[in-house]
Amino acid sequence: MPNTIEKVNKPLATYTLAFFSMFFWGMSFVWIKIVYQYYDPLTTIFIRLVVSSALLILLALLYKIPILPKQKDYKAFLFLAFLEPFIYYIGESFGIQRVSSSVAAIMIATIPIVTPVFAYFKLKERLSLMNFVGIFVSFIGILLMILKPDLSLEYSLIGILLLLLAVFAGAYYTIQLKPLSNKYNPITIIISMNVIGSFYFLPFFLYFEYDKFIQVIPNMELITALAELILFSSIMALVFFVKVVERIGPTKTAAFTNFIPVVTVIAAWFLLPEEIITPKMLTGIFVVTIGVFIAQIKFKRKKTI
Repeated sequence: MPNTIEKVNKPLATYTLAFFSMFFWGMSFVWIKIVYQYYDPLTTIFIRLVVSSALLILLALLYKIPILPKQKDYKAFLFLAFLEPFIYYIGESFGIQRVSSSVAAIMIATIPIVTPVFAYFKLKERLSLMNFVGIFVSFIGILLMILKPDLSLEYSLIGILLLLLAVFAGAYYTIQLKPLSNKYNPITIIISMNVIGSFYFLPFFLYFEYDKFIQVIPNMELITALAELILFSSIMALVFFVKVVERIGPTKTAAFTNFIPVVTVIAAWFLLPEEIITPKMLTGIFVVTIGVFIAQIKFKRKKTI
């Protein structure tokens, strides 16, 4: 009987972690927009990384979780942190500055259809027909959102390209994360990523945004949005995500990103008055989501006698 309960509860717990991970990341697009009323992207990223690192190190010390990875894995962690948070956050943070939070979220949600492409080149995993169909359908959905009737861009081209950079970094990060997730506690992985990422961002923050940062007097709206970003998005969502990748692998985990734009669109509608959700945007979101689902479809081959 206990074995039966464990078999039922483990998948349920895994999917619950995946759900909350994507929920917090969906909300993060709204929280970021609020923080951007006060701080620029590099400042926002640097504060998130430094504070979340400090909190996670305290947590690790409290529960006696290893903080540092083994020396032989240093290069792997340096590259992982280069992909995310460094490249991913640059693409996402500067991209969302130039497009709506809803469009940014749906573009990030295409990570699952890019992940198998990287898996093909990195792991030699075969791409299926449904992968190609899903990519094509999602591409059509993105075009519906970003193009006007005269085929000119609805949003900044630079913003779209930056978000694509985040998508590519996020997809390759998911592939690189799997072997490390099998060897280390999620807290250890995230501390390493955030600390290394902090050092990557430090010179850019000091050179480009420090002067403006010290002029801002934080109010309750800013503090609340930053606290939500750090606690839920930079810590809890990442811990949950690493745990889910460990249990069900990168491709299945990436499929849960379908939920991110749904959360963002609903939250933006209520919390960001400047966000305008048009029928065209909703259609584009629906088409992209269908494409992502199609890309996840796998048919089992019939066994031949």
